[in-house]
Amino acid sequence: MASVGLLFVGAVLFINGAMLLGWVEARSAAPMNFFVGGLQVITPIYLIVTADGDADTILSASGLFLFSFTYLYVAVNLTFDLDSTGLGYFCLFVAVTAVVFSALNFTRLADPAFGVIWLYWAFLWLLFFLLLGRKREGIGRYTGAVCAIQGWVTAWVPAFLLLTGAYAAVSTPLAIALAVFGVVVFVALVPWARRARPAPTSTPSTEHVPA
Repeated sequence: MASVGLLFVGAVLFINGAMLLGWVEARSAAPMNFFVGGLQVITPIYLIVTADGDADTILSASGLFLFSFTYLYVAVNLTFDLDSTGLGYFCLFVAVTAVVFSALNFTRLADPAFGVIWLYWAFLWLLFFLLLGRKREGIGRYTGAVCAIQGWVTAWVPAFLLLTGAYAAVSTPLAIALAVFGVVVFVALVPWARRARPAPTSTPSTEHVPA
C-alpha cells in the first residue's frame, strides 16, 4: 500500500515543481495536493493499525505523515491564498526530520536506497524553507526544477520497483546511482537556473507551493 502512495507522491512532486517553473497555474494544482495529501493520511494510518505492534513498520509509516501534512498545507494555502511563512517553517521541521529518517534507513532499516532518497527529500524541503519561510524568491526556478526531477527519481522509479518486486535486488546499486545522479544534476542546475529567465511570480505562486 505504501508503494501505491509513493507512486502518487511522484505525481504531486512533479506537478508542484512544474507550478514553480510556470508550466502549471497555481490553483489548478490544489486538487492534486488534496488528493495525495488525503491518500497519505489514510495509508500510514492503515499501516500502523495493521502493524501488530511492529516497531519498524510503525517507524516507516510515521514518515508518510510528513508528506500528507505538507500536501494538505499546500492545498489550503493555494485555495485560500495564505501567507507562505507558516508552511515554510513547517518545511524546515520536515527537512530536519528527513535527515533522521535517512540515518535510520542506513542503519536500523538497512535500506541504503531510501537512505539516499530521504536525503534528497531533506534537501528539497530545505529549499522550500528558504523559498517560502525566508522569502528567497530567487531560488524559485531552481527549486521547481529540483522538485519536478525528484518526483520521478525519488518516487516514480522506486514505486515501480517496489510494485514489481524488483526493489530488494537493486537497493544498493540504486543508492549509489541516486547519490551520483543527485550531486551531478543538482549542481548542474545551479548555472542553468541563474541563466534562465525567472518564471512570472503570478503564475507559479512561489508563496504557497512546496513539494
